[in-house]
Amino acid sequence: MAIRDIYEAVLAFDVNGVRRKINAELNAGSAADAILKTGLIAAMDEVGKRFSTGALFIPDMIWAAKAMQTGVEALKPFLTEGLIQSAGTVVIGTVHGDLHDIGKNLVKLMLEGARFNVIDLGVDITAERFAASAKENAADLVAMSALLTTTMPCMQQTVSAIRNMGLKAKTIVGGAPVTQTFADEIQADGYAEDATSAVELVRRLMK
Repeated sequence: MAIRDIYEAVLAFDVNGVRRKINAELNAGSAADAILKTGLIAAMDEVGKRFSTGALFIPDMIWAAKAMQTGVEALKPFLTEGLIQSAGTVVIGTVHGDLHDIGKNLVKLMLEGARFNVIDLGVDITAERFAASAKENAADLVAMSALLTTTMPCMQQTVSAIRNMGLKAKTIVGGAPVTQTFADEIQADGYAEDATSAVELVRRLMK
């Protein structure tokens, strides 16, 4: 038994196996933080990479996330307070006028797997609601998604609303019609083309 086995169990979507192997590894004396970082979080990073190359699909990501979350619950009693706490708070939603949420949901899933606290506002979210939620939750970052070009102006409105309120939250945008050029034009803090790159971007911005 080794931490690598826990990593492989997440990639195999083996929920019960993850719990069983974590318990065995803890009994063998392995540190909980090592299991979290190299067994669970590293596995979800690999899931993201495989999804981005087409080797995994949405149902696979959902099962991997369930396995990872089961592992985190098993580890909680053995983790220090600093490790239990999230890596940061992210408010996420699809902008006003747009009801598409597949991309948003994937980003949420991957961020949760990376230990971020995610506040999912859903779809058709106005700039005012994004900003209000960012303030209410003391968010570190606001992530906006759009699939329709006609709804993209709401992203600029949200960036402006957050800045006008003097909030600390950084902003990132994504979605099929969104580009880095557009993100630069509206002065968003970042752009991600898929769920995997979104997690990497959020991690960089949180540093």
